[in-house]
Amino acid sequence: MTEATTEAPRRTTPAAGTRPWRPWAGLLAAVLLVGGTALVGRELARGGADLHLIGGYVLRGDWDPLVSPRVLLPAAVGLALLLWAPTAARAARWPVLLAGSAAATAGWAVSLALAGGWGRLTEPLGSRYEYPYDVPRVGGIGELLRTFNDSVLADSADPWTTHVSGHPPGALLAFVLLERAGLGGLGWAAATCIAAGALAVPAVLVTVRAVAGEPAARAVAPFLVLAPTALWVATSADALFAGVFAWGVALLATAAARAAGAAPRALAGGVLLGLALHLSFGLASLGLLALAVVLVHRGRLGWAGVVRVLAVAAAGVLVVFALFALGGYDWFEGLSLTAERVRSGPSYADRPLAFFLVANLAAAAVAAGPASVAGLACLRRSALALLPVAVLAAMLVSDATGLVRGETERIWLPFTVWLPVAAAFLPPRQSRVWLVLSAVTALVVEVAVRTEW
Repeated sequence: MTEATTEAPRRTTPAAGTRPWRPWAGLLAAVLLVGGTALVGRELARGGADLHLIGGYVLRGDWDPLVSPRVLLPAAVGLALLLWAPTAARAARWPVLLAGSAAATAGWAVSLALAGGWGRLTEPLGSRYEYPYDVPRVGGIGELLRTFNDSVLADSADPWTTHVSGHPPGALLAFVLLERAGLGGLGWAAATCIAAGALAVPAVLVTVRAVAGEPAARAVAPFLVLAPTALWVATSADALFAGVFAWGVALLATAAARAAGAAPRALAGGVLLGLALHLSFGLASLGLLALAVVLVHRGRLGWAGVVRVLAVAAAGVLVVFALFALGGYDWFEGLSLTAERVRSGPSYADRPLAFFLVANLAAAAVAAGPASVAGLACLRRSALALLPVAVLAAMLVSDATGLVRGETERIWLPFTVWLPVAAAFLPPRQSRVWLVLSAVTALVVEVAVRTEW
């Protein structure tokens, strides 16, 4: 079965005709955004505001440079990827590229984390605020679903820990199922998050191929691997959310791109998207991306075809909602209670909204990396541009809710993992420079900032 062809404009090089100064203008804008945010944040902190960023003003983490021979590990891995990844992305067979991109992402993420010591792989999940902390209190899965919302509010009889209460039960359930499968402990929990986060990269490549063709996917592969987002792949549960959602979108994109056999892919994609919504409420705004990967094929499918693919995917989403509802969990009630829990906490009350509406975007710019922000400044009218544009729109929707105040370098990982797609619009002669800058940014953040994850 062959993939359906797309219109000619989608097969042209996205970077064709890009003015060489535009990416540098985009980088300058990002530097001013991050620098200005840091200056304002410092003044707010000096004035007595508690930003709850453990000493930071943009990222959650204090400036505390690490001087250790362990830093040589990510430096060596980064250098090897810089030398090898572009050639491999051009020459490797497609299945090998997909597998290799996941392995390379995992290796890069793990090497960055190990700069801080072996414990850095599992330490982020060992906090009393994280999901594994509440795993021992879960009895039956049915009871968990029926009673989950009873413990969301901070003043309930036995409230869930911070991260558990801020998400639907699917997030906690994932770690419970690991434990029930005999894979309990922080080591397996960390391995699952890292693997899922790394697998988001081939999912993005599959989506790009379905939208804009294989050359575009090969062009962005090294940027996806070396993006600073790897810092939060190892290790945060948001990496798990990113992987599940990304493959849901990938299946939906390939369903829309194929002339036959679309229904099973659309249904499977919908199921994964439904599961993702039961991992994190915040992924709801990313539905804009799911719509975009189907709407981009409207010219070939027609409106009837678009509606058909989306309807099948929606059926998959509803299946998941129905199963959780049958188990006793009300997603919409959970969303309302979670919003109330967030608003009642000190991290919400103390953090000034006006500042974080901007600071959220600054942190996301750091996580996405220089190549992403430079590529965004070079976007041209094309099918591929719809992907980063849809993600940016989803981020703005999330930002506008006011519920997300800080830590978006981690919270928005399912969003920012898509932004390196914009690197396809960079001038080809500059691509190596931007790849180096992305890797250096990740290394500098790892070495200079003592992040919580």
